[in-house]
Amino acid sequence: MRFRDRFGIRKSRGSRISTFDREATDADVEALIAFARSRPGVEFYVEPETFATDTTAVAVADDGEWTRRRVGSPKVIAKVARDLGLPVYDVQIVGYPPRMRAYNERHRGRRLDPGSPGEAVS
Repeated sequence: MRFRDRFGIRKSRGSRISTFDREATDADVEALIAFARSRPGVEFYVEPETFATDTTAVAVADDGEWTRRRVGSPKVIAKVARDLGLPVYDVQIVGYPPRMRAYNERHRGRRLDPGSPGEAVS
């Protein structure tokens, strides 16, 4: 199966080649879009690339529910946010919203569904 780069992940990455645990795919970006379209008040928070993990974005709804996915570069999530008319922030500058921490506290001790990191399962 050939990788489709519908969101410009490879183009936005530039000429450098990094080795990550797994690179961002269209499915990652589509999961963020689906989350944003299905919940009110979503904002995106861009997390920097690390030695082992590609650039990620956290989508946080107004009730604090959240999901994190790899995006490849800040340019990719910036374009997605612009297309959806949603704000995007650099988490290193603004931090995470308090509602995200409150959501985590309300759902402490519950097993998280790996398919939807911010959604608790009983």
